[in-house]
Amino acid sequence: MTANNNDMTGLGLEDIGDLSGLLNEPESNNGGSGPLMLSLDLIDEDPNQPRKDDSPGFSKDSLGELAATIRHRGVKTPISVRENLEQPGRYIINHGARRTRASKIAGKDVIPGFIDNDYNEADQVIENLQRNDLTAREIADYIGRELAKGVKKGEIAESLGKSAAFVSQHETLLDLPEPIAAAFNSGRANDVTVINELVKTHKKNPDEVSAWLEDEDQEITRPAVKLLREYLDDKRHHVEEEEDESAFTGEDEEENQDQEESGNNDPKPPKEVDPNKLKKAIVMVVHDSRSARLVLDRRPSSDGMAWLKYEDDGHEFETDLGDVQLMSLIEG
Repeated sequence: MTANNNDMTGLGLEDIGDLSGLLNEPESNNGGSGPLMLSLDLIDEDPNQPRKDDSPGFSKDSLGELAATIRHRGVKTPISVRENLEQPGRYIINHGARRTRASKIAGKDVIPGFIDNDYNEADQVIENLQRNDLTAREIADYIGRELAKGVKKGEIAESLGKSAAFVSQHETLLDLPEPIAAAFNSGRANDVTVINELVKTHKKNPDEVSAWLEDEDQEITRPAVKLLREYLDDKRHHVEEEEDESAFTGEDEEENQDQEESGNNDPKPPKEVDPNKLKKAIVMVVHDSRSARLVLDRRPSSDGMAWLKYEDDGHEFETDLGDVQLMSLIEG
């Protein structure tokens, strides 16, 4: 028996509704095993993506090479997008901006992709970190945005799978002293550890570090910065020693000042150093069968008491002078 076309309702087809709309929408990612073919005209880049336009991956040559490969082989790794809540029907790139740009250069109309609405900015940073695709500046900018939102450093480190020191080092890049910022922005210094060492050294020796960085031929490497730091530390140590020695020539300076005030500018020969005079006296004693020295710059609690410092472990304590045996007086 042949069924009447008017009896199609008996098959329950009237409940299916209009099927035409399904042909114009990408298949849900949950329902299929393969990627969707997304129109490039419906895809927008994330304005907050961590990688910036001046990234090496976005250079004309780099995108040109990728576009040539896409013309020949197509996009083999699907991109990830999420639905644009502000513009229904459009998508925002989670990951795959280079493939998207190169596909447009290659003249493609569609690109394979998956819809992942749970993707966020931290995921973008993590994925690029794992691929070593982010510059130190891009990482620092992301950390700066998170800190501005009130996110704690520990939370940022945990979300990125990095240490707290990693976050702190990159945070330093957000507020660099001018000479170091110039070296960093010009590309002379890219090592985050080196930059942090330079910042620490600059705090103690701003003029010297600035002069060192002015030399365009100077390589900014870990060994070079280490040598600079050691040189400046050594220089500062010598200056401090000279200042200590000058304290013993205060009488000479006063005499010279008196000469200037009296109008007598005839230079006087340097005063001979008395070989019997100690520059710094150290009183060595014995207490409880252990060698120690008197701490002369620490006031005792009462007469007959004194502070000692053991030579073997550096322990300082106060004791009765009656328990101390004087051993020697030496020059420090």
